[in-house]
Amino acid sequence: MDSQKTNKVIDEKAANAKAENYCAYQERSQQEVRDKLYEWGLHKVAVENIISNLIGNNFLNEERFSKAYAMGKFRQKGWGKVKIKQGLKFKQVPDILIKKALLNIPGDEYIQMLEKVLAKKNNVLNEKDLYKRKYKLQQYAMGRGYENDLIADVLRDLAV
Repeated sequence: MDSQKTNKVIDEKAANAKAENYCAYQERSQQEVRDKLYEWGLHKVAVENIISNLIGNNFLNEERFSKAYAMGKFRQKGWGKVKIKQGLKFKQVPDILIKKALLNIPGDEYIQMLEKVLAKKNNVLNEKDLYKRKYKLQQYAMGRGYENDLIADVLRDLAV
């Protein structure tokens, strides 16, 4: 027996209903929905018709998705703006919507989150040398997507 999953080709009406449920569950980017529709075995014309229908019925909204994605990654995972921007670009969200989403992140909360991320990492570091410790903290924060100049400012204020 063939153990590989076979893609069933479904008709456009059933795919539209399924796509509405897929979008209603959580915010999705157009590219995520497009990929899912192709995965279901639909062709380009049907996929574009369904995407248009989802946008028309407000199941799919790139601006709403980008704002939800940015705030979710920031608040839940503690990501910085650089990493959030990369994630949205990967999901093929337009640059103007990425900028709008990043503007939604409050500046004071952003700095507080960076301080929290650095303080938490500082508590688990075993490095005794102050310069190496700050370097490791800086690299960690950059990996989390924070801007280098902001990291330097926070590290200066943080008692490391």
